[in-house]
Amino acid sequence: MSPTLLIARRELASYLRSWNGYIIIAILLAVGGLLFNSAVLGGMEKRSSEVVAFFFFGASGFVPIASVFFTMRLIAEERQTGTVNLLYSSPITDRQIVVGKYLSALVFMFVFLLLTSYMPMLVLVNGKVSWGHLASGYLGLLLMGSACIAIGTFGSSLAKSQILAVVITTAILVAMLTCWYLAKVTDRPLNDLFSALALHGTHFPPFSQGIVHARDVVYYLGVTYVALFSATRVLEARRWR
Repeated sequence: MSPTLLIARRELASYLRSWNGYIIIAILLAVGGLLFNSAVLGGMEKRSSEVVAFFFFGASGFVPIASVFFTMRLIAEERQTGTVNLLYSSPITDRQIVVGKYLSALVFMFVFLLLTSYMPMLVLVNGKVSWGHLASGYLGLLLMGSACIAIGTFGSSLAKSQILAVVITTAILVAMLTCWYLAKVTDRPLNDLFSALALHGTHFPPFSQGIVHARDVVYYLGVTYVALFSATRVLEARRWR
């Protein structure tokens, strides 16, 4: 097994052994379920496609929140406890460390998204669900989650403690989320730039409607790559201090 997968398995095992991940998922699922029930099932009659689109749009708001808590311990905890020196002295590269830890959080995010599937499945009770719509929505959630987790990994690489990792990651995510609003209140060419950088408002809504655009897929993959590349460079810089 490659060092990257060994690190991912080690980190994933630590997630599963701790109650923190389960508690975070349980809280997010409970809040999401209540909002879904009150806003959709308890409201006016809507078409099934509108209900599913609403679910994905609402679920996308929980993805950044989950990412902050899933990633805060990835590298910051190693520095906080001093075990990062063991990683530096082991025969693995910084890229393998970053990718391995990123994959562990991504798998945990996948588990969280999988557990939310009961909500759109409830639509089947009184309506019809397009499997293509579901596939598009969950693809968008996973791509957005991948980008958020990569940003969280970068934030964790900069921090000396888990609390500081939460602050840094939250600041970056909020800045990228508010780019959509800045695009609305600025003139060209700045509004085009902010719109292209927006983490949610520009790139995710098509997925929630069952539409997949190549530009949105490329955007999320690009953010993931840049964030992981930056995290690797941070570790390399710290290794030689």
